Amino acid sequence: MTVGRIIETDADVTEGADWLAAKDDVLAAAYRATGPLPLRRKPDGFAELLSAIVSQQVSTASARALWGKLQAADVVSAHAVRCRTETELRALGLSRQKARYAHALANAEIDFDGLRRASNQEVVTTLTAVTGIGVWTAEIYAMFSLGRADVFAPGDLALQEAARSLYGLSERPKERELRRMAEQWSPWRSVAARLLFAYYRHVKQRDGIT
Repeated sequence: MTVGRIIETDADVTEGADWLAAKDDVLAAAYRATGPLPLRRKPDGFAELLSAIVSQQVSTASARALWGKLQAADVVSAHAVRCRTETELRALGLSRQKARYAHALANAEIDFDGLRRASNQEVVTTLTAVTGIGVWTAEIYAMFSLGRADVFAPGDLALQEAARSLYGLSERPKERELRRMAEQWSPWRSVAARLLFAYYRHVKQRDGIT
């Protein structure tokens, strides 16, 4: 079982970005355009995944408002979610589907401490076994909550659009194609993702993810 490099500080991100810029002239140009990249580390654990479920298919403002309601009601732990019926969760603003996903996550009894020691693939496999958590969510969690240095999320539309613009492609690369492209950025694929997110923001003047 290999966890690999963990991104913990801005210096780690800078090391990865310098490595990528030295390897790829196109990424080097993007790095010059974006300037220093953000660390983007987030907490790990149940609440972070519940927040990801809450944020699915809604605007950033709506997601923040809904998450605020859950926090105010102290319904951000597995135990608290298990103690609420679907009707009670819906009264807090969750859709029927998201209430079901929240219960699935709460009942999955994920070993979050164990995930910190698991391989990247084991992290994705464990999380995607939970109804409501897809590969994108699992990869973003591995990248930003666990700090894995060599994870990428090629299903992300902002990453696809950034790659299209940066590399002058005629259309956005599909997930499989972008995953292949990202292989050349190993062992710093997570930093490549940060760079592409930053480039997306630079070009579009809006964030791809929060």
